[in-house]
Amino acid sequence: MSVRVLVAKVGLDGHDRGIKVVARLLRDAGMEVVYTGLFQTPESVAVAAIQEDVDVVGLSMLSGAHLTLAPLVVTALRERGSDIPVIVGGIVPANDVDELRALGVADVFGPGASAQEIVAAISALAPHSS
Repeated sequence: MSVRVLVAKVGLDGHDRGIKVVARLLRDAGMEVVYTGLFQTPESVAVAAIQEDVDVVGLSMLSGAHLTLAPLVVTALRERGSDIPVIVGGIVPANDVDELRALGVADVFGPGASAQEIVAAISALAPHSS
């Protein structure tokens, strides 16, 4: 059974080159990838993640709204009874990483994170990959 990952752009951030690159590298690593597209709400991401029965949700955050939007996705999932882990990739200042983790984000990847690092982290978070 392959790992299923939903990748999403939450909020008004319209930059999608990075998320498309990550989606491709995950697919090339043998994962099933669902890309929700641009301008999603936290609620729409949670609903899609549950409907698609994914193992991990990956958010691409370049707008600076990561401390607001990523926790809202975590909350939307938990309110719906889901414990799907949420990871964040993009432009996240090092000072914000611990706060994101405290707010329920499972992992954070900044610029320069390797494909192997991202794939390994997602694989470790997927419930059936162990």
